Amino acid sequence: MKKWIPIAVIGLVVLLGFSGVGTYNSLVKLDQGVRSQWGQVQNVYQRRADLVPNLVETVKGAAAFEKDTYTAVAAARAQVGQVTMNAAQAPNDPQAMKRYQQAQDGLSSALSRLLVVAERYPDLKATAAFRDLQAQLEGTENRIAVERMRFNDTAQAFNTKRDSFPTVMIAGFFGSRFAEKAYFEATAAAATPPQVKF
Repeated sequence: MKKWIPIAVIGLVVLLGFSGVGTYNSLVKLDQGVRSQWGQVQNVYQRRADLVPNLVETVKGAAAFEKDTYTAVAAARAQVGQVTMNAAQAPNDPQAMKRYQQAQDGLSSALSRLLVVAERYPDLKATAAFRDLQAQLEGTENRIAVERMRFNDTAQAFNTKRDSFPTVMIAGFFGSRFAEKAYFEATAAAATPPQVKF
């Protein structure tokens, strides 16, 4: 009987070791999924940021009298460029994520005002370049919504696994390496439609 106790203990240690390695590997896989999806979110935001200068220039050419509106769009675009985040750290830092989201929301609001201005001026709406850019921008906004949803899904999968027992104990051994991921959240103003005043 005494000879089986050390074998049982060694077997238990080996079993726990394999379980720990498997849990660690699954956390790494999920963490990489979150990072990859975060990169995709940044990609679609960058696409929008790249479209904005073209949109502003088109509006300038067709409606030079709406200087305040396209100046606001350009300023919001510049603010987005100033909010830089390390893709590896962003989902782990709720405050950085909030700053990033606020800058993006400011650009969204300015673009909404710009599109309302376009509705007021038939000549601008008729400009083929503006119509093309507007379609691109609308498509980009849809992509942003989809990628944010996918990011939240991957963050939720990671957080669920991370906070499950016994994974939460293993994640705790690695400190911030497997910190809980932040989510994109709707802004307080999202419940009411934007009001555009001139």
